[in-house]
Amino acid sequence: MLEPAYRADVVVVGAGVAGLAAAQRLISAGVPTAVLEAAPCVGGRMVTEKIDGFRLDRMGQLLSTSYPELRTTPGLQGLVLRPFAPGVLLHSGGRRLRAGAPASAGGARGALCAVRALASAPRPKPPSRTPRRPVPVPRGLAGAPLGTAVDHARLVAALTRLAGTPVERVLARPEAPAGQALADRGVPARTIEGFLRPLLAALLCDPDLTTSSRCADLALRTFASGRLCLPEGGAETLPELLARALPPGTVHTGVRVTSVSTNAVTTADHGELRCRAVLLATGARDAAGLLPGLRVPDFHPVTVVHHTTDEPPATGASLLLDADRGGPVAHTAVVSRVDPTRAPAGRALVSSTVLGPPPAGVDTAVRLHLSRLYGTPTARWETLAVHRTAEAVPAMPAPHDPRRPVRLLAGLYVCGDHRDTGTVQGALRSGHRASAAILADLGASGSMHRADPEPTMRRAA
Repeated sequence: MLEPAYRADVVVVGAGVAGLAAAQRLISAGVPTAVLEAAPCVGGRMVTEKIDGFRLDRMGQLLSTSYPELRTTPGLQGLVLRPFAPGVLLHSGGRRLRAGAPASAGGARGALCAVRALASAPRPKPPSRTPRRPVPVPRGLAGAPLGTAVDHARLVAALTRLAGTPVERVLARPEAPAGQALADRGVPARTIEGFLRPLLAALLCDPDLTTSSRCADLALRTFASGRLCLPEGGAETLPELLARALPPGTVHTGVRVTSVSTNAVTTADHGELRCRAVLLATGARDAAGLLPGLRVPDFHPVTVVHHTTDEPPATGASLLLDADRGGPVAHTAVVSRVDPTRAPAGRALVSSTVLGPPPAGVDTAVRLHLSRLYGTPTARWETLAVHRTAEAVPAMPAPHDPRRPVRLLAGLYVCGDHRDTGTVQGALRSGHRASAAILADLGASGSMHRADPEPTMRRAA
């Protein structure tokens, strides 16, 4: 419990990964810091529900082994990343085809080393009685799902260049909606629809490709230089590791903040807490509630449906994307094959993500779609949970500044994925930028005050 007389140099409002990461850096620099969280536990949207031995992520965030902040944030040294199989599986025209497999286990300077094999993969033989009328091709994906061999070579070359391009050069590129930018660069429509749209939908939760082309390029750069992965034990592992690494008594849950200023925080049940600086590390809407005038972005809604079965599909530890867009599921995986800690022995956990507003009867629609994607009956699969998050991922339409100011004025700061990129990397990165700004304003000594955060920020964006 907090006493009204409790005092800290910095009060962080919100115990998501951005606020916890900022608190780690502040305390490491010798600045007394308190973290206040209204919920009964830390983590914000990074929540993992536990049901009968299953660990079910509410939002199913995808991480990458190439996220710098996962390696450099104090407190995350014990994080174990479980990678998906290299590349992704594309479901197109009734086939499952692997694409984007990196050249080595550590990551690709190019990608799509398997696309030539995909183009020549044998098609299923037609039935003996083929209808005379043509069968409609979903979403215009006629021909090879990724285009011609020349298209493949160009895409390999583009991703190779992107993987080696400094972040500041990516952020200096002309900006447009991602779909328009890809078309303007001459990327064939088949390649966009068959590979880049489903991939970027999985990475950015934006199947319409309205996201800033710069943010899309950063996402593709991440994909080309690393492996998609999940944190062992569930999404909650990240905030829990950060919280456990803080000194005892730093984080106070169940404390609702009602107002903030540059030198004090007022709570609903614990009075006023005096301080030298306040860092708002809540979601965008809660931050605007405490500081009217802060911009609240639009959001991409996400629904995650979790099923279990004792006969898992034979897709291994792969992320399966629907290039045909033939149902509500954008991507799905047997996540217990990626991280065995997420399901009890003898059971498989299949987690599927629906982007946008979910359809009526979402579980039935998802089951029907999964039966086509995996090529196996799903009627006997048990539904464990359906998690809907209306404000899951901040939208990043062009123009978008992934380095929005974290310093509002001396003594008042804000961080979160809504100030950077709408990813876990962006949330951690914004916490890093905010702690550096606070230390600079407070004149604190220590390594964080002496270090220039900008070069690291450019590498991590």
